[in-house]
Amino acid sequence: MPGFTTATQVTELAGRGIGLDVVLSEVNALAGRIETQSEEGQGTRFKLVLPLTTAVTQVLMFRAGVARFGIPAGLVETVIRVLPKMLESDYADGQLITEQGHGVPFYGSGPLLQIKQDPADPKAKTHPVLILRSAGQGLALHVDEVLGNREVVVKNMGPQLSRLPGLAGITVLPSGETTLIYNPIALAKVYGDAVRKTQAMAPQSDTTASASQETQAPLILVVDDALTVRRVIQRLLLREGYRVALANDGVHALQVLEQQRPLMVLSDIEMPRMDGFELARSIRSRPEYADLPIVMITSRTAQKHRDHAMSLGVNHYLGKPYSESELLGLIRDQVQATGNAAVLHQALNV
Repeated sequence: MPGFTTATQVTELAGRGIGLDVVLSEVNALAGRIETQSEEGQGTRFKLVLPLTTAVTQVLMFRAGVARFGIPAGLVETVIRVLPKMLESDYADGQLITEQGHGVPFYGSGPLLQIKQDPADPKAKTHPVLILRSAGQGLALHVDEVLGNREVVVKNMGPQLSRLPGLAGITVLPSGETTLIYNPIALAKVYGDAVRKTQAMAPQSDTTASASQETQAPLILVVDDALTVRRVIQRLLLREGYRVALANDGVHALQVLEQQRPLMVLSDIEMPRMDGFELARSIRSRPEYADLPIVMITSRTAQKHRDHAMSLGVNHYLGKPYSESELLGLIRDQVQATGNAAVLHQALNV
């Protein structure tokens, strides 16, 4: 009881009759109770009883569509912002390449949680993606909005909800709204393969809003069998304002060339089905691509490989690790040369 004390005198720490009352108030707030057992001359035993299914924890709140959800904060490694074009590629590949070069499975919060997610805002420059990790496993989750961290009391879900995969708990917000707390990594273990097959290839981006700008941006074709390498080069080029087409080998690259002509081809050598040498030979065998610039980016740095590439009509040969500034310089030179040629062509027509 407040104000009750057995102390014979007041000290700096005790004797005012408020310490145990604070404990009682906190236990009551958690729907628990305190039991006491006293023995004369021996002392008093205090037993604090709390619901086993009730816990106070930190969660990261996010919005997917019109619904709000929570994720245990311990699962969240970081929150990143992704460019619209990169987001489209993440949906298409089902994988996101982190800044450290590691690939993690990529999911939209809408497809994974089986709810309607907002289309990507065409005016947004970046979109939020959560990087989650637990027990050596990780994934990337695209959400509509990050609402921040919050300390919540996790409630008892009952026997029916407790069996649902990935559902970590349920809480009631101060507004009275009931919010589900999910573990997306556990959810992806059960439904991940099906979700990645059915989720949208890419959310709506800003391509419609800036169609005229996109058609003017030079297109670069990146050919490499390593997803990590493709995405690293793609991120670099998108940051510089270029459009990027991706191919995983020479056969795929030729299919892309049938649909659109790039400003330049950046190709590896060692690839399945058709390697970089065969790709260069195939490109040069076609009259319409006789002047298409080809840049080899490869770990084969021996002079014999370089000479062979040049004999096939390759314009530039860069060894891995390559210099980003050198690569961008080659592309800028080609953009300038193409622009001057277009001006000359227009003048001759006039």
